[in-house]
Amino acid sequence: MKAMVCTRYGTPETLELQELEKPRPKAKEISIKVLASTVTAGDCEMRSFTFPPYLRLPMRLLFGARKPRMKVLGQEFAGVVEAVGESQKHFKLGDRVVGSTGMKLGANAEYVCLPERYAIVRMPDELDYEQAATIPTGGMNALFFLRKANIQEGQKVLIIGAGGSIGTIAVQLAKHEGAEVTAIDRQEKLDMLLSVGADKVIDYEREDFTANGETYDVIFDIVGKNTFAQAKGSLKPTGIYLIGNPSLSEVLQKFKGKRKGSGRVYVGVADYKTDDLRYLVELFAAGQMKAVIDRTYPLTELAQAHRYVESGMKAGNVVMVH
Repeated sequence: MKAMVCTRYGTPETLELQELEKPRPKAKEISIKVLASTVTAGDCEMRSFTFPPYLRLPMRLLFGARKPRMKVLGQEFAGVVEAVGESQKHFKLGDRVVGSTGMKLGANAEYVCLPERYAIVRMPDELDYEQAATIPTGGMNALFFLRKANIQEGQKVLIIGAGGSIGTIAVQLAKHEGAEVTAIDRQEKLDMLLSVGADKVIDYEREDFTANGETYDVIFDIVGKNTFAQAKGSLKPTGIYLIGNPSLSEVLQKFKGKRKGSGRVYVGVADYKTDDLRYLVELFAAGQMKAVIDRTYPLTELAQAHRYVESGMKAGNVVMVH
């Protein structure tokens, strides 16, 4: 099979098209012919190995000390079940599916083999492969964090870094729960954020949200541009500050306990559950949420896609068509 291989840590030029052996499913696995995948900021971090300092050692151990252990990147996909293991019970040949590869990665290839227990669900007819491929990573991360906030109708939610794959879904999920949503990102993405339901938008290059006097029930910082200390004045006393890309000091903040009037801090790592993905896919299929696709590239142009994602200009998702 053809696959885009990350030969070493570094620039997008480390990504090469290679012929690899086609994977065969084990007893409880399925093999999927991948028709669409994505490039996320996380993929670029893994390729370039630009992790926060406190994560570098564990990430080296996980992904490979000198070069990538998982040579094919890509965390989410949509495609067709091409082969099944003799003991798997959930899928059959020809099923249209969407899912996450988890830490196995491997979606930027013609085929991927995954255990049936992974977050993989059947695709409704209402979705095409490109739309479906944008749901798993951004959707399950957004859903995981926002559920920690237990958003109630009428509450005010601020989403920092709202213009990416997680943020565009987080805006829509918060609106789905009846919140008033303010979205922060660069000027070029603000019209798009209004189009997916944001009530208010802020250009972070022109306005400091901590100085405008507004307070929020929930602040979801996806990109880690602010610290809790900087933002706590914008959080209501009973509010919660969700950190999606934390620094070490913010991780430690979680364990300091709640100070009176300071709000709560939540730091975590999303768990990818099949039921959560099914819930999200059903929302998209029903037209209650929509996929935001900025650009599509053929799989062979994965390096160009990585460069675009790293530019910070990506609005929503970048999709690879296989």
